[in-house]
Amino acid sequence: MRKVLLFYLLVISFSGFSQRRYAADRYFNEYAYKKSAELYEVIYNKGDESMLVLSRLGDSNYYNTNTSEAEKWYRLLFEKYKENISSEYMFRFAQTLKSNGKIEESDKWLGKLKEINKGDSRAIELENNQDYFVKYSNKKKTYVSIQNLNINTKYSDFGGYIHGNELYFASTKPEGSKFDKKLYKWNEQPFLNIYKAEADLSNDIEKGLQVNESEKLPSLNTRYHESNAVITSDGKTMYFTRDNYDGDKLEGDKNRVTHLKIYKASLINNSWDDIEELPFNSNEYSCGHPALSADEKTLYFVSDMSGGIGATDIYKVSIIDNGGYGKVENLGRPINTEGREMFPHIDNENTMYFASDGHLGLGALDIFEAKISGDEFTEPVNLGAPVNGPRDDFSFVISEDKSYGYFSSNRKGGKGDDDIYSFVIYRCKEDIGGVVTDVNSGEPIPGATVRLIDENGAPVSEQKTQADGKYNFKDIDCENNFTVTASKDDYRNDQKDTATEDINKKQIQTDLALESLIVQTEEAAQIVINPIYFNFDLFDIREDAEYELEHIVSVMKNNPDMVIKIESHTDSRGTKQYNRILSDNRAKSTRDYIISRGIAAERIESAIGYGEDRLLNKCNDANQRKCSEEEHQKNRRSYFYIVKGGKNISSSNQ
Repeated sequence: MRKVLLFYLLVISFSGFSQRRYAADRYFNEYAYKKSAELYEVIYNKGDESMLVLSRLGDSNYYNTNTSEAEKWYRLLFEKYKENISSEYMFRFAQTLKSNGKIEESDKWLGKLKEINKGDSRAIELENNQDYFVKYSNKKKTYVSIQNLNINTKYSDFGGYIHGNELYFASTKPEGSKFDKKLYKWNEQPFLNIYKAEADLSNDIEKGLQVNESEKLPSLNTRYHESNAVITSDGKTMYFTRDNYDGDKLEGDKNRVTHLKIYKASLINNSWDDIEELPFNSNEYSCGHPALSADEKTLYFVSDMSGGIGATDIYKVSIIDNGGYGKVENLGRPINTEGREMFPHIDNENTMYFASDGHLGLGALDIFEAKISGDEFTEPVNLGAPVNGPRDDFSFVISEDKSYGYFSSNRKGGKGDDDIYSFVIYRCKEDIGGVVTDVNSGEPIPGATVRLIDENGAPVSEQKTQADGKYNFKDIDCENNFTVTASKDDYRNDQKDTATEDINKKQIQTDLALESLIVQTEEAAQIVINPIYFNFDLFDIREDAEYELEHIVSVMKNNPDMVIKIESHTDSRGTKQYNRILSDNRAKSTRDYIISRGIAAERIESAIGYGEDRLLNKCNDANQRKCSEEEHQKNRRSYFYIVKGGKNISSSNQ
């Protein structure tokens, strides 16, 4: 079914609206989901309601956790193309509905997965656990005080790893470096860097845990992504995730897609150096999210390599004493599913915590735990509320004494995209009291014996009522429901587990940078993109030009004070007067496209054509017959000069 659907999508992508879809398709294939969502919606509003456009509108919003928009487009997709939809679209629709609070409808679609694949573990698990949502929402295992960390920003902050009292985490927050101004196409934020911050353990345990000011690790971070650090107990070795970057340029697969790799660094003179790539990485797939076993002899990680069970699986590899590594092994069932398993963490008692959307949960990604015994794993257990909720919850880590920890979430009420939350575990205590009265008269009964009985029928405590018939059992453990036997009424614990809303997708995917730098020319600062070209004798915006112009749109949206001017040029063929008119039309076509993408007209000071007055090569009137088409095309170009504004863009003379 998956191959059939793919073929169908490829066929329809070249029909009718194909030219207008070129830029949107290219951004989607480069994981620039924010931009692709904008462009596909423009195409939809022009009348293209094809399966490809609707599915990619759903996916673009789904992968950026814009669940309300994702539901809208997936619903349209199912209404028009229900018979042709694959199981994964059915699953994404179900997950989107659950994140939006539509549990019953979500379960209906999740159950339909068996109609496509009878062995789908997600549908089977639902069939065997019909009451899962109530059970996970009201789960009472530990009591936690959860706090949004003070270091969170409006950007994406997530992680991390506890080493001593320090928290290592990743963030896209910009800090003034020119690298911080480069944007990651997936979500149009800067690239991830690794930070550390010291936990302030002096806080009131029931009011939560915060951390001190964070510090960036300069020796580790590059202009692209670094994240998910894990450190050996002696503090001398770190494993972390980085883009496939050789220090000069990003490396990609055969389709020029850059994947993630795991690297190892050594602490030398208080600096992380001797960085080396692990040998099981590949240019053809991603490896990331490293985690160490309790004895530090096994490295766990996440990958989308071929031969796995789902979209991303958790793998393990032994660490050999001589510095080598054993054979990579997929953890298999019951850990991995047809969905996404990621962000593993193993505590000092060999319990693995991980995030999954393939096991039954309360929303998108939920956090699960499973015990490790040799090569065996227990069935994963959902941590339930309040750690898990309707959106993404992931990257759970816990201290050695099990008193505190951190997890990440994009739940509602946060400061930014993804946020880090601390939790402090404590014993819940409460007072249980009341009045014993006569059944017939309603009068208080002094001196009556009152027994507190736990939910298993065992007596916990007893006391005599006071003169006014009152009793009060103090500091009673909240983890149980209790009954008072001297009264007709059931006195039950009314501790409420807050079902907070939640967080993120960390798709183990890839990126290409948004290369929109400023070059200082003699005339003015210029936004430099790949050249946009026009066909001979025409001024229509070509599909490849439309793609490049989206970089200009992004730069201007990120710099609302920026004003530009546009210059357009032709080759030498045709008369000088005709070429000035043609180039002027090209400049104005370029201007009109940018305005059509939501940029105010007054932010484009001018759009002027200069004809063949400023050729870049020898292809003038005298030599035009000697020049190739490629040489002439170099002269058919446009420039974008910054008249004012643009403080948020880094400058470069390269």
